[in-house]
Amino acid sequence: MTAAFTSPAATSHAQPASVEQLPGVYRFALGDAKITALSDGTIDLDLHQLLRGVTPDRLDALLRQDFLEDPVRTSINAFLVETGKRRVLVDTGSGELFGNRVGRLQESLAAAGVRPDQIDDILITHVHIDHVGGLAHGGKAVFTKATIHVGKPDLAFYFYPAASSRAHGDAESSASAVKVLKPYANLGRIKPFSGSEEIFPGMTGTIRPGHTPGSAFYTLESQGRKIVFIGDSIHSLAQLTDPSITIAFDTDSKLAEGVRTQAFADFASHRTLIAAPHLPFPGIGHIRQAGQGYTWVPVGYDDRPLTPLPLED
Repeated sequence: MTAAFTSPAATSHAQPASVEQLPGVYRFALGDAKITALSDGTIDLDLHQLLRGVTPDRLDALLRQDFLEDPVRTSINAFLVETGKRRVLVDTGSGELFGNRVGRLQESLAAAGVRPDQIDDILITHVHIDHVGGLAHGGKAVFTKATIHVGKPDLAFYFYPAASSRAHGDAESSASAVKVLKPYANLGRIKPFSGSEEIFPGMTGTIRPGHTPGSAFYTLESQGRKIVFIGDSIHSLAQLTDPSITIAFDTDSKLAEGVRTQAFADFASHRTLIAAPHLPFPGIGHIRQAGQGYTWVPVGYDDRPLTPLPLED
C-alpha cells in the first residue's frame, strides 16, 4: 500500500496570520472521581519584577534550564471535580478582571460539557483576582446554584472589611473580592472554614497561610488515591529549583516559603499527585527531589477511556 503526498508547491492555502488555541480541557480519573483541568488562558509575568530572593542573573539561568525567558507566559488553571453526587470547581480563573487574553474558563467548561448552573460547590484556594474573578459577571453570580467555600482568614482580610493593609496590592484584591463575592454573600452561599475541615466526603480543606492569610490546600481522596490542589504555593518552575524564592504577591513571604518548603518535601517523599493553578496547563503532575531542590514531572497525556492513575507509594 502506498500513500500519496502533495508537495507544498502544489497547494495554494494561505497561512493564517494568527491561530487561536481551542478551549483547554484535560480529564482523568482518580478513584471513582473524574477530574478535569480547565484553562482560563495565559498571562505574561515579569518575574524579574515579581520574584524575591533571587538575582536577575541567577533567575535567568534558572529559566534557561527550563527553556524559558522573562517575561514568562504563565497558565491560569482551574479544576473540575465530579464525584457522581456533585460537581465541584477549584478556583474560577480571572473572569472579566484581567483583560481579553484570559477569562476563558467558561469556554473550557462548555467544552467539558458542563454548564455553570450545574456546579454545586466552588473551592477557593485564596482570594486573589485570578482565582475568584470568574465568580461573577456584571455584578451577578455566574454559578447560580453553587456554595462558595473559602478560608475564613481570607474573608476577614479582603472582604470584611474591604480595606488595604499592605503595600502589595490588597486594595485592588479587596475591591475585586467585594465585586465577585457580594452576590453570593447576599444569597447566603459563602461557607468559610478554618484550620482543617471536611468540605464534603473525600475532600478536605486545610488553611496554609502565607501567600494570603487564608490560603488553602484542598485534598481529594478516593479509593486509596489522592490529589492535592495547592493554590499559589508556586508561580514559577524556578521556585521548584529553589523553594526559598518568594513572590511579591505573598502577604507574608516567610510563611509562604515555609509552606512551600514543607509541602514540596512531603509531596516528593510520598509521590503525591498535585494540581497547580500556575504551572503549565494542565498543571497536574508530581515533583521529584533534585539536589537541594525539585523538578516538575507533568502527567502524561492519555486519550484512552478514563482509568484510575496508579496508587501513590
